Amino acid sequence: MNKILLLIALFISFNVDAIAQKKRVLVLTDIEADPDDAQSLVRFLTYSNQWDIEGLIATTSIHQKDWAAVETLHDIVDAYDVIQPNLLQHEKGYPTAAFLKTKIKKGLEKYGMEGVGEGKDSEGSEWLIKVLSSADNRPLWVCVWGGSNCLAQALWKIKNTKSAAEADKLYQKLRVYTISDQDDSNPWIRKTFPSIFFITSPGFTYMNATWRGINAKQEGFNNEVISDAWLSEHIQQKHSVLGTKYPDVAYGMEGDTPTFLSLIENGLNEAEKPNYGGWGGRYELYIPEFVEPKPNAYVKVPQKEDPETRPIWTNAKDSVFSLLDKKGYTGNLETVLRWREDFQNDFAVRMDWTFKSYKEANHPPVPKLNHAETVTVKSGEKFFLDAKGTTDPDGDALSYVWFQYREAGTYAGNISFRPHASNMYRVPFTAPSVEKPETIHFILKVTDKGTPRLSRYKRVIVTVVPK
Repeated sequence: MNKILLLIALFISFNVDAIAQKKRVLVLTDIEADPDDAQSLVRFLTYSNQWDIEGLIATTSIHQKDWAAVETLHDIVDAYDVIQPNLLQHEKGYPTAAFLKTKIKKGLEKYGMEGVGEGKDSEGSEWLIKVLSSADNRPLWVCVWGGSNCLAQALWKIKNTKSAAEADKLYQKLRVYTISDQDDSNPWIRKTFPSIFFITSPGFTYMNATWRGINAKQEGFNNEVISDAWLSEHIQQKHSVLGTKYPDVAYGMEGDTPTFLSLIENGLNEAEKPNYGGWGGRYELYIPEFVEPKPNAYVKVPQKEDPETRPIWTNAKDSVFSLLDKKGYTGNLETVLRWREDFQNDFAVRMDWTFKSYKEANHPPVPKLNHAETVTVKSGEKFFLDAKGTTDPDGDALSYVWFQYREAGTYAGNISFRPHASNMYRVPFTAPSVEKPETIHFILKVTDKGTPRLSRYKRVIVTVVPK
């Protein structure tokens, strides 16, 4: 009997740990303002087994000031209902459509701060407060695809109905990523609640925003994977009913998707550390320089904008060497562009999962390290990065690439591998000479030879100390 009780206890503990590892995610979307929200939602649902989805809330924005299109959320989730059993052939944990429908809510159909204040509660803002106030102490990732006044109203009510100590505990749970500023409540949140973790490229004019790396046509990068023809072949046509819910591109493909790309478990992403870089881009914590807004194709008459009053996680630059044209590129869009072919292929495979059997579809490789993910070495010391034992569930052949992610570490120099790191699972490097402890981020990228090709990663952080 004692053995049985012990096994039950271990089983319960294992499942609690598994649940605790999932991130809590809530989406605010001005769906129907632009086709890209529906596109992002289709992708989001194919990864829905990776998260505990706490809310799908229809909101307004500068592009859709008096309509919260909650019916479109239901329509796309209905399509997901048809293909969810097929997804379960490939990975466990996909929630039912019935469960997701309990999370669909509607925000107030008012623009920005017109929807914030006394008597401005909505189904969406009340739900957000309920989720945030639950006994679950895991962070709540709020992905804001449109206006943020639903979140602003929830915060306004928390501030005015709870003690400062109680309110602060709730603020500390929040992890907010907004796609620029799509209403005037977004800057108000940053100014009024300076302790809240906040990722954004601020402003109503989007041209310099990091998230544009998902759909920018950029020299030196694979632009085919964001073309209409690619989307038709790999996402929309001859896949499943969910693919038919992915509309054609109007202004830009999936501008909202970067809010959750770095929440996907792929071995690279470290969501709590935006400066590490990942599929959703890389961001640094600082007060950005104020740039006077100018009209653009998205917002003809810019909203009034003011300088930031607090540090936020915002635009950072990466330098990337392109294998397509053998040139180097530097900028904040590059922090997303460098991964774009990988995450587009990954999405294409997830869409294959909506209608193909396990044997017919590709699945990601499983990288393995033969040492810890954090290592300390002395200047001049030789160390081997080793990924022996990496496997692929489909038995595909694998390619290996090791590279230094220079911007993610504190060491400013470049590390040269000898021999070259391509196509070797085990590579040596010699620690550079340092005067104080420095960190170097090495990324292992493992890519299979399935169709489409899938990549997974391991990050090794090496701390080099003086000899």
